[in-house]
Amino acid sequence: MSDVAPPEEAAGGRMTLVEHLTELRRRLIISMIALACGFVVCWVFYPQILDFLVAPYCDVVSPGAEGLDEPGNCRLLVLDPLEPFSVRVSVAGYGGMALAMPILLWQAWRFITPALFPRERRHTAGFVILATLLFAGGVALAFWTIPRALGFLTELGGEDLVSFFSPRRYLSFVVKMALAFGLAFEFPIVLMFGQITGIIPTRTLQRIRPWAVVGIVVVGAVITPTGDPFTLLILSGPMYAFYELSILFGVLRQRRLKREEDAELAPAPSEPPAGDTS
Repeated sequence: MSDVAPPEEAAGGRMTLVEHLTELRRRLIISMIALACGFVVCWVFYPQILDFLVAPYCDVVSPGAEGLDEPGNCRLLVLDPLEPFSVRVSVAGYGGMALAMPILLWQAWRFITPALFPRERRHTAGFVILATLLFAGGVALAFWTIPRALGFLTELGGEDLVSFFSPRRYLSFVVKMALAFGLAFEFPIVLMFGQITGIIPTRTLQRIRPWAVVGIVVVGAVITPTGDPFTLLILSGPMYAFYELSILFGVLRQRRLKREEDAELAPAPSEPPAGDTS
């Protein structure tokens, strides 16, 4: 993805307030165009996207059970005449945001790049690619978890209760689950960026490891809409693994910087005197 840096950034200088605001406006315009394009694409492919989103609910209810119009053909219950339109707008909006996520991350990163040192700027492409892949991985894990969470929640009330989901509330549940897992998978990006910039020292992460475990579980319980133990375990496990991998990243980075520093401080090899052929 090509993006021409402003002259001040390319030259390693600092931007004035007016230049900074101009750059912010440019980044926002590009982001809005990306969101609009994503919205249009998802609006056109709304039927296919809705089928994909309803699939976890179809996995929970068995063919021929109550809540189905026809055997094997699950439906959501519409209670408001305006609900189909609002659902389509919501699906197109959230889907467009998901499609535009790589561009949004790139624009956000390029906006803060002038405030970073040259050594930190070289991680730009890697961070954007990694953040996109992690977010996609979190959303994929969320969709794997949703049928199991729905099964747990529907069975919790007993066999005398029949579940009928409205599109708005069901899609709100799905979006919350996807965002919770997607944002949670950005956890290592925050920790690695903090170590690169010096905001979060690696030794601090190592020292607060026991407290981090408790904090991860608490955050997982807060951000997941279900609150069931299965979903909490599925989310907390990867987050703690990311925490340990971030510490490993910091340790390896410190070793590499130490080797580079030692190489710079090492005396240069002396050149043999002219005419000495020994």
